[in-house]
Amino acid sequence: MSELDLNLDASRARQQRLWKALAASELDAIIVTQIEHIQYLIGPRFAWVHQPAAILFADGTATLIAPNEAPDAAAADEILTYEAQWLCTLRNDQRQASSAVLLDYLKSRGKLSKIGVEFSTFSQHMSQQLDATLIDVEPTLYQLRRKKDADELARLKKAISGTARMYEVARDMIRPGVSELNVFNALQAAAVKEYGEMLTGTGNDYACGAKGGPPRDRLTQDGELYILDLGPAFRGYFADNCRTIAVNGKPTDEQQQTWEIVMQTFDHVQKTVRPGKSCKELFNEVVEILSAAPIGVFDHHLGHGIGLFPHEAPHLNSCWDDLFAEGDVFTVEPGIYDEKLRFGMRLENDYLVTADGVELLSDFPIGLT
Repeated sequence: MSELDLNLDASRARQQRLWKALAASELDAIIVTQIEHIQYLIGPRFAWVHQPAAILFADGTATLIAPNEAPDAAAADEILTYEAQWLCTLRNDQRQASSAVLLDYLKSRGKLSKIGVEFSTFSQHMSQQLDATLIDVEPTLYQLRRKKDADELARLKKAISGTARMYEVARDMIRPGVSELNVFNALQAAAVKEYGEMLTGTGNDYACGAKGGPPRDRLTQDGELYILDLGPAFRGYFADNCRTIAVNGKPTDEQQQTWEIVMQTFDHVQKTVRPGKSCKELFNEVVEILSAAPIGVFDHHLGHGIGLFPHEAPHLNSCWDDLFAEGDVFTVEPGIYDEKLRFGMRLENDYLVTADGVELLSDFPIGLT
């Protein structure tokens, strides 16, 4: 079995960790409806147009409610289906249809007094018909998702390999007069070829001579810096790293000096980040490093976790006070912006927190040329 294949043992282990983390709540069952959490716990990834559900029982068994037909494999003891489309037309009442199957099934399981659910998304189709106390398990799920298992790391590393290939293509094609839309199309194609399959998500910034934004019907100009912040997803897991490329291949002295200051951030991360390090403290330390730049401002977060969602914990941000923990996969994206730099630069690497430091996951060229 390839390390990228569905690992049902890993899914079962995540189910057990969830129950252990929630032991004090004395739940009879847990219902999850977000496709990310279903993938995390059960294995299969469903399209955003569908509304599957899964229920985990305190006895360790699990049941999946899948659209149309049962997937080939799932970490579930029973798989039921709902009709997600009629004569190939998607129904608009996906959640209602899925909930009807789940509620009918629950009648056969006897009385459930206390059920864990995701409060932010749990549907009234179910909540109004469940005679049970509902407990929010969403914060626990997000906390558990921070520590990446081996199967998750394999997919994250594959996602990041897609960005490495995208930047190779970008460096070959970027020059004055290139269309931003052509750059976008070429880079998407490069990631698809690297993965050998369609992307399950994409992003982020493809606008040249700007801080960020989607690609425009616009040509690159001599002297500009092209910030490419790329976040393709492989089988649900998102990469996110950024490189800045001098359009004419010849950065100015100011641009190069600014790059050297931004690069100091990564040396600092390698030297200081360990389990238990304060993310807010790191943010403030980097603000001090970047304040040495003679021009330009740094005015956004320093980074964030990545996984089944583009932004997860830990938050490298003064608005949170997270602590780094072993198993976190996170980004560091310092930037400095000023019109004199046309328009500035952002550099971003991906890291895994280990027991005694960090491992760089995006080890490919980071220079302006």
